[in-house]
Amino acid sequence: MSKKKKAEKKLKEEPKADDEETLTPEETAEAEIPKEPSPEETAEAEIPKEPSPEERLEEKELEIAELKNEMLRLRADTENIRRRLNKEKLDSIQYSNEKLIKEVIPIFDNLERALAAADANPDSLKQGVEMISKQFLALLQKEKVKPIPALGEKFDPNIHEVLSQIESDEHEENTVIEEYSRGYFLNDRVLIPARVVTSKKPAPHPDDEPKEEAEATA
Repeated sequence: MSKKKKAEKKLKEEPKADDEETLTPEETAEAEIPKEPSPEETAEAEIPKEPSPEERLEEKELEIAELKNEMLRLRADTENIRRRLNKEKLDSIQYSNEKLIKEVIPIFDNLERALAAADANPDSLKQGVEMISKQFLALLQKEKVKPIPALGEKFDPNIHEVLSQIESDEHEENTVIEEYSRGYFLNDRVLIPARVVTSKKPAPHPDDEPKEEAEATA
C-alpha cells in the first residue's frame, strides 16, 4: 500500500475532537438560558440569617449601654432642675419683702425727721406724725391691706379676738364696745385679728327680786 493511501486511512480512523465537542443549536440555546431556581431554593434565599448567640449578646449589651447613658443624662437634668428650683425658692424667701421694705424706709425716714425737729418745734412733731400716719395708711391700701370693722360690731370669732368682757345695759350681749388693737385683712384673708372687749349681760342683783316672786313669798 502506498504512503498516500496509508495516510488517508489513518485520518479516517482517528476520532474528530471537533465533531464530538460541537453542540446542536437546541443544545446551545438550552445552555445559554439561565436555570430558574426552584421554590425551595427561593424560600431558603429569602429567610434571613439567624444571628448567633454571640451576636445577640453583643446587641443586648449595646442596648443596655445606651439605656444607662440615657438614664445618666436624665438624672443629671433632674439634678440641675432641682438645684435651680431650690435656688429660686431660697431667693424668693430672702427677697420676698424687698419691695415692701423699700416703701417702708421713706416712712421711717420721715419719723426720724419729725423726732429730730420735736425739740425745736413741738408742733412739728404732731404734724410729722400725722404725715407719717397718712403715708403708712396709703402703703397699706396699696398692698391690699384694710382694717377689720370692730367697734360697735357684733362679735365675730373669725375676725375678732376677745380680751375681756364687760357688763353693760347699753349694748346687746357680745357687742364690741372697745377696740384694744386694730385688726387687718390682706385681700380677703385675716392678717391680724382685731383684739377687742365685748359686752355681756349684767349679773342679776340679789336685791332685784322679781315682783311676782316677792308677792308669792308674802
